[in-house]
Amino acid sequence: MKKTAVVTAGTGGIGLETALGLAAAGLAVTVIGRDAERGAKAVERINATGPVHPARFLSADLASLDQVRTLARTIAVEHAASGEPLTVLVNNVGAMFAERQTRDGVEASFVVNHLSPYLLTELLLPTLTAGAPSRIVNVTSGAVAVAKRAFDAVEPPGGYYGFHWYGRAKLANLAYTLDLADRLDGTGVSVFAADPGGAATDMTNGTMTDPKIVSPALRLLWPLVRRTFERSTSGPASAAAKPSIMAATDETLTGRTGIVIGAQAHPVAPHRAAADPCVAEAIRRLSERHAPLAPA
Repeated sequence: MKKTAVVTAGTGGIGLETALGLAAAGLAVTVIGRDAERGAKAVERINATGPVHPARFLSADLASLDQVRTLARTIAVEHAASGEPLTVLVNNVGAMFAERQTRDGVEASFVVNHLSPYLLTELLLPTLTAGAPSRIVNVTSGAVAVAKRAFDAVEPPGGYYGFHWYGRAKLANLAYTLDLADRLDGTGVSVFAADPGGAATDMTNGTMTDPKIVSPALRLLWPLVRRTFERSTSGPASAAAKPSIMAATDETLTGRTGIVIGAQAHPVAPHRAAADPCVAEAIRRLSERHAPLAPA
């Protein structure tokens, strides 16, 4: 039976390289993005490699929770009608903002980097379970190390600094990933986190060049911080996609779950805060409050 994969933000950068890797592994890949032109080019590039199954594009603005719900319904209905399993879901979407923004009335970094993949995953769980054995891969980041661990509210106390708030949203999603792995243990749905490390992408070449993204203390050291960013994000997106591809396809991971695949494409220990049950519980409450499975 045909195996299928969905890759969010799959029209460029690490997401497109992930989609190429999954197509090469024999999966029928659907890439998700908000730009139809980029989507068409991504599908053309994937199909030019001669995959077993042609790729396709679905349009959705993953910063909109309503559009995430619509996307999930579309995917679920299609798989129910075709009888084909949803084998892999890769939540690759991510974004960092130099200035504070909101989506659906919630701070945008938290929406894009956590609530959106959380909601899509939860809505597709029946489809993924019906297609088991299946895998969920959530893309994480080393930025979790600079995150505030306060999750009583969507926004942490203090000023807005894009890199730190991005790290906090990624920490929330990593904690959710590990918690979800425990919840789904024994269902045939395996859950992994994949850390791509650094790569030259639109985000690293754009937002991460703005000193406003870091706290005032680090801003004083901006030349050093900027050089550190440049060194850590100079690699190709194809290398950064390897952890996600491994998490989605590697046979040695069959039957395993709750594993973080590091930037060198091998399992690593999760960040300590992400494995804290108190953090996981706080994230669960925030997620259910701000991204309900059914709109109010």
